[in-house]
Amino acid sequence: MSRPFTKPAMTIAQQIAHLTAQGMTVPNAPVAEHWLRHVSYYRLSAYWLPFEHPKGQAGPRFVAGTNFQTIIELYEFDRHLRLLILSAIERIEVAMRGSWAYALAHAGGPHSYLDASLYSDRRHFHDNLSRLAREVGTSPETYIDHYRRTYDDPAMPSVWMVAEMMSFGQLSRWYSLLDDRALRSQIAQPFGLSETVLVPLLKHLSTVRNSCAHHARLWNRGFLIRMKLPNKPASLAATLAPLAGAGPARLYNSLVLIWYLLMQVDPASNWQADMKALLATHPTADLAAMGFPVGWEQRPLWL
Repeated sequence: MSRPFTKPAMTIAQQIAHLTAQGMTVPNAPVAEHWLRHVSYYRLSAYWLPFEHPKGQAGPRFVAGTNFQTIIELYEFDRHLRLLILSAIERIEVAMRGSWAYALAHAGGPHSYLDASLYSDRRHFHDNLSRLAREVGTSPETYIDHYRRTYDDPAMPSVWMVAEMMSFGQLSRWYSLLDDRALRSQIAQPFGLSETVLVPLLKHLSTVRNSCAHHARLWNRGFLIRMKLPNKPASLAATLAPLAGAGPARLYNSLVLIWYLLMQVDPASNWQADMKALLATHPTADLAAMGFPVGWEQRPLWL
């Protein structure tokens, strides 16, 4: 039995009328038209979802007092949140690229990453290598082109070159696949975390980074790729919030771990203060939806 999609396209005027009819206050129609035209109804709908009654409930769609201006402010808060997180992850990512390349280069030479015996799963290693080789073959980067024109043995560039061109997600996969725990620990050492914590954390942060880079809603998102919470140092453990069951991970612990990593790779960073200032501007002050525990401001890494 077919299930056809029957929702019609609406003009912007119809979108405003529809929101108003469903119980949302639209105090300034020209402002609403601007946002619906330049951001879109569908993208903004992710930000008014928390203000909706449960589906199937009789009456208006939106809870009393829902205002289009609040939706705009929440969207802007989320946009600034993504930019602030992306700036931090960029520094962490660059540091991780350098640590991975340095450790491998000194463990076995500039091309040691090509040694299949270093990895715990040969099939996954060859999958990663095939993907990387395709990117090297089509890369427009000057340093990759120089290597292709100058050398042919090995065909792949040195580890410090490929470290600069692979995605953060790729980097986390290459790192996690290393079979030698001592080598993984050496790479993790500059970050002040054990490799058992850093491996899943990088996978998680790669997902967070992609949400930021693709302009996706972030503030109250749940992440299926969870992290492992460290139990040391004590200040970090005391700042984290216990994971709630097996459900998606919320953003609070991600922010704590991002700040902890930043303290290792950029000790002069003002990121924590900038984040606290941004959190103070949340339009509804609903930080619980982000996983923030009561009294979070008094936990060690936020002081």
